[in-house]
Parts: sequence; structure tokens; C-alpha cells
Amino acid sequence: MGVDFRTSFVREPNALRHHPALVLNADYRPLSYYPLSLWPWQEAVKAAFLDRVHIVAEYDAVVRSPTTEIRIPSVVVLRDYVKPQKRVAFTRFNLFLRDEFRCQYCGGTGDLTFDHVVPRARGGRTSWENVVAACARCNLSKGSRNLRDSGLSLRKTPRCPAAEELKNMGRRFPPNHLHDSWVDFLYWDAELEA
Repeated sequence: MGVDFRTSFVREPNALRHHPALVLNADYRPLSYYPLSLWPWQEAVKAAFLDRVHIVAEYDAVVRSPTTEIRIPSVVVLRDYVKPQKRVAFTRFNLFLRDEFRCQYCGGTGDLTFDHVVPRARGGRTSWENVVAACARCNLSKGSRNLRDSGLSLRKTPRCPAAEELKNMGRRFPPNHLHDSWVDFLYWDAELEA
């Protein structure tokens, strides 16, 4: 079959861009919770066509080529298991997630940046154990002083989170939009409360 699958579909209304597919690993768990593992509908259709995924739920919307009509996948499962990473990347996003998107000095959630607990000017390193989420006001107030000199205190001691811990943190911060077909797959492995 010599036709490029990606370009063979006729362009549909822009609304179809808003039909992302939830991507699940072969064990039916999302590849990531935060950010939620989503593919544009075009990638999900391509992966299904190439037999790389199983489609387990679909939107009502369809896309058409001159010879084919297919419902847009809303949930796909990878045929091959992707081993989750054990190491957590030290990124601004993961740092904010670890700190629950709260300033580690005042607990506020607005205008977040990051702060070196031991300032770099005083030999502090850029690491999980020395960098925290901080609001701009607290960061400016602390400046390049040590905690003791600044009068601020940490809500919790910064440390490198485990991959599973960060994944569980991500569950508490769902994206703005959750399609009905996704919900059953997002929390099925969460521990039930007694």
C-alpha cells in the first residue's frame, strides 16, 4: 500500500484537533498521569492503522479518506509494553509537581518560580535536595540569604521523589478536560478507601 496514511485523510473541521486519545501502556495504565499521556487524534489513527495499538474507546466523530471512514479513537492501548522509567527527570515541571504546585515557604499557588534553599552564591547546588517551588514574593524576600537569615521556613524537606510517588502525585492534578471514556482507565489501579 503506497499511500501515506497520514496525508490520505481529508482535512476535517478544526474541531477534530480537539479529540485527543488517551494512551495506555499494554497493562492498561496511562503512560503518564501528569502530564496525561495523550496523542493528537491523527497519531492515534496512524498507530491503529499500523497495528501498534488496540482501540478500546472511540469518539462519535469520524474522519474520512476517499475509501475509508474511521471513528476517532479516544482510548488506545499499546500492543507492546513500554517499561516505565525508574529515574525521575529533574525538570521544573516535575519539581512543581513534587511540591504540589505550592510555594514551599508560604503555601501559596500563584506566580510560582523556583528557589535554591542554599543559594548558589553560597555554594548551593541545583538538585532535588536544594531546589523548591517558591512564589515570586517569597523568592524575592529570601534573596540570596540562607533560610535562617531570611526568616522563612520550609513546609517540607526537599528530596528526590520516586517515579511511583510522582505518578501518584499527578493523579491529584487531572487536566482541565477529561473525556468520559477516559475516566475508567485513569483510576482503576488506585487503592480503594475502606
